[in-house]
Order: sequence, then C-alpha cells, then structure tokens
Amino acid sequence: MVHPAAGHPDGTLLNGLLHFDRALASLPRAGIVHRLDKDTSGIMVVARNLKAHASLVAQLQKREVSRIYEALVCGQANVSGTVDAPIGRNSRDRKKMAVVSNGKPAVTHYRQLFVKAGVSHLELALESGRTHQIRVHMQHIGLPLLGDPQYGPPRGATRLWPDWLVAAVDLFGRQALHARHLRFTHPGSGTLCGFEAPLATDFADLLRSIRESSGS
Repeated sequence: MVHPAAGHPDGTLLNGLLHFDRALASLPRAGIVHRLDKDTSGIMVVARNLKAHASLVAQLQKREVSRIYEALVCGQANVSGTVDAPIGRNSRDRKKMAVVSNGKPAVTHYRQLFVKAGVSHLELALESGRTHQIRVHMQHIGLPLLGDPQYGPPRGATRLWPDWLVAAVDLFGRQALHARHLRFTHPGSGTLCGFEAPLATDFADLLRSIRESSGS
C-alpha cells in the first residue's frame, strides 16, 4: 500500500519513506505526488522538497506527466481504443468507483499487445489520474483485469477458463496491472526525464504462462 489506511497503519510506502528520510515528514504525504492502487506494481515518483513537490503536482494537474501501464484483461480487446468516461463513487458501494454521469472526467487510451486463451495483454496511457481509473474503465468496456478482487471478471466467467489459467491467476493473487513508464520535466533542471520499471516477477511469470499455453 502507498498510504496508511484503516487496518493498515504501517508497512506502507509512506512509512518506508519516513524511515528512509525523516525530513520528508515536512512535505505533504511525505513527498508522494501520486499513488498506485494497492497490489499494483511499478514506478512512482516522490519529491524530496516543496519546490519539487509543487512542480510535479502542477505537471500532473496540467496532464504533462506521461504514465504508461501494462495490464492483462479478460476478453479480446480491439487493436486500440480510448475510454472517455467520467468516474465517481459507486452509489451502491462507497469503497468502489464506477463510471457515473456526474463523475470527474477520465480518459484512458489502450493498445493491444497480444491476445491468447481469451486474455488480452494491453498497454495503457492515462490522460487523467482518477482513483482506480484503469480498473474501472476496463470493467466498463467488458475487459476486466485478471485477478482484480474489486472489478475483475464475475465468478461465473472463470468457469470457462482452462484449469491452468485458473491456477495461474489464483497463484498471482492480485490485479494484473503494472506501472511501466513515467515521464515528466525535472523540477530542478527542466530536463524531460523518462523512467521505466521492468515487469514485476509475478506479472512476468503470469504473462509467460499465457504466452506459452496451448490455448488460441
């Protein structure tokens, strides 16, 4: 987890940052500029002074930060597409988000990398950064993320999966989402910086299982 929450007061990224540098306590959220959903792997950026924090937050608000993710979803995705659908609180479950008419604008672009065994490997780029955005948008268009405990495929859908895929997703144990790339303007030098996070080992293993399967 990124921030402490009910039932998770410690063991979070924020706790780790404060242990690493107590001076971060003077910054909003210990310098954390944006967040990743619980159990999403990948790259984040943390500011270490107020100037950097203000610059990075402003870049996010102006949609000047490039964020690219990879995901494994249930279903056959189009070659590419865009989901432009507002996101807000789910009226029936306040712990979840949903596409709602009065929500905040949210745009997700996706590109299919490959399809096999009824699973699509996607690259996704965000224009906005709403809570659970990718997970909600993919569910909205009928392509829920593998292993997602909140927005994943309905239980009945998994009955159609081959046994090896059920076992692989159960072993994976989280939503198949990875923040791969982050690009922003350095607050100090003004240089455009890009960073990549290799796929987490468990994500790479699941991806390999699907690629090497005998399914079509």
